[in-house]
Amino acid sequence: MQQLLGIAIVLGCVFGGFMLGGGVFEVIWQPLELLIIAGAGLGSIVLGNPRHVLSEMLLQLRQIATMRSEGSEFQRQQLLLMYELLQTAGRGLKALDEHVEAPQQSPLFMRYPLVLKDAKLLAFIVDNFRIMAMGKINAHELEGVLEQELEAIHEELTQPSKSLNKIAEAMPGFGILAAVLGIVMAMNSVGEGASTSYIAEKVAAAMVGTFIGIFLCYGVLDPISNMMKQVVKQELSNLECVKVVLVTHVAGKPPLLAIDAGRRLVQLNIKPSFAQLETWIGTLTAGGGVADSEPGDRGNMGRRKSDAQMAA
Repeated sequence: MQQLLGIAIVLGCVFGGFMLGGGVFEVIWQPLELLIIAGAGLGSIVLGNPRHVLSEMLLQLRQIATMRSEGSEFQRQQLLLMYELLQTAGRGLKALDEHVEAPQQSPLFMRYPLVLKDAKLLAFIVDNFRIMAMGKINAHELEGVLEQELEAIHEELTQPSKSLNKIAEAMPGFGILAAVLGIVMAMNSVGEGASTSYIAEKVAAAMVGTFIGIFLCYGVLDPISNMMKQVVKQELSNLECVKVVLVTHVAGKPPLLAIDAGRRLVQLNIKPSFAQLETWIGTLTAGGGVADSEPGDRGNMGRRKSDAQMAA
């Protein structure tokens, strides 16, 4: 809804202001100018980026278009999935293997469909739980490995927005290119004995190319590039949450403290409180969702809450 409101404001103010000033929309509707500018921009994107960057760009544009907003429900599922996996890991490597080797068929993962359909997050969780389950890496080493992996992921995921931003900066230049071609056509008509009104019409059409280039830069592509950065920021926040949970758990902290450490990295607008997190875990445990909870685990919830609050 917010994106649609933004589009309406931009279009209404730019084109509405033009028409209120006495302009006629047909004057600025120049399909050939638009074809030259948009085609040059699209061709530059295809020419300057490898296939995997183009695929990721389309994926991020699709996420923007669908305006995905799982919000707190997504975070609930992610944190509870991590909690169940930590509890399962406490039973040994074999107990964890049956879930991380085939997460799509795992009944544990299937309880959290929003996480299951996020391919990047799912792969990150599964791969690093395998490393943790081997038990041959300490917290410091694991943190170093995950930081390097996240840095590589960040570089790859931000490449589409960087590329789109470069094309946005080039759009005014493409607009000038289209305007020059229009002026050439107008001057050519002078040699053919065209009337003054016809030449003026051609020059005006050529100048529209400059307007289109500037408008596409600041009114379309630059906002889209910024939205793509926000999508990447959300994805990286989810991965950072997983990293902190794993590192805290390997450092010897109990599952509740590890999950709370990850909760703190959730974006502020959707971050659950510790009390809310404890309620989710208590409901999960009471409902039998954590099959491997130790005897007396529910009775220890209050003590673990105190430990978590002291650690905070």
